Amino acid sequence: MIRVRRNERQQQILAELRLSPHVRISALAERFGVSTETVRRDVDMLSEQGLVARAYGGAAAAPMGVQPSFGERNEAHLEERMRIAECAVALIQPGEVLMIDAGSTTSQFARRLAVTGRDLTVLTNSLPVATALGSNERIDVILCPGDYSPGETAVYGIETIAFLRRFRANSAFIGASGLSVDGIMDANRAASAVKRAMFAQADTRYLLVDHSKFNQRKLSLVEPLSAIDAVVADCAPDSMLMAALHDAEVILYAASDTEPAAPRLGLTQSRAASAARHISEET
Repeated sequence: MIRVRRNERQQQILAELRLSPHVRISALAERFGVSTETVRRDVDMLSEQGLVARAYGGAAAAPMGVQPSFGERNEAHLEERMRIAECAVALIQPGEVLMIDAGSTTSQFARRLAVTGRDLTVLTNSLPVATALGSNERIDVILCPGDYSPGETAVYGIETIAFLRRFRANSAFIGASGLSVDGIMDANRAASAVKRAMFAQADTRYLLVDHSKFNQRKLSLVEPLSAIDAVVADCAPDSMLMAALHDAEVILYAASDTEPAAPRLGLTQSRAASAARHISEET
């Protein structure tokens, strides 16, 4: 039997839970050809990320309306999110106006952008994003007003949406709780509204997600796949989700690839070439 790697095991556990509300650790161990302790560690890791719920003798699907706090999410998949940030920064040109929403992946993106970005204007509802970018004197940061959420270290609400509608942007970069064949998913309805507003005001729309978000269905459908211009991820998703992205003409920039797919309308050739060069250097 071929030993399945940890990331693949965890993705298969999540796939199993989409078909059944409960899976047993003993059955998974037999299926993967590993010990029950190995599977239990997999389940513990997925539980810490808010992707599954621990259950007696196994795991259950996590509630669609619940996700870990920003602080907890910020500790998970750090290396993957750093690769995503590096790739996303290569898609930006000097002089652009950006919108960046709140989240662990977008915050990592902002930290990297603060090092390399120049002559940019950035609108955000995230305090960590604003703080990171504020360290670069060549980036003009505009922080949205709104109702402060301590758990997300960000602002949301009617005032936030109204403020965003006063501006236009070259590009919007958002994160999400999940990405499925249905589209962008999020457990936070207030966050979903901000994401929609940013997408509506931007010429080009990017989704930044790591592999743990693939095929995750959450409470709120932010936008269908057709609303996305490009997904920036640490690796490619499974064949079903990949086919759905292809059908929706969404470009995928995966840090494990040597070059991205051909850009869809709205992404300039220079941006695609820049990202391709960057990804090639990383690999």
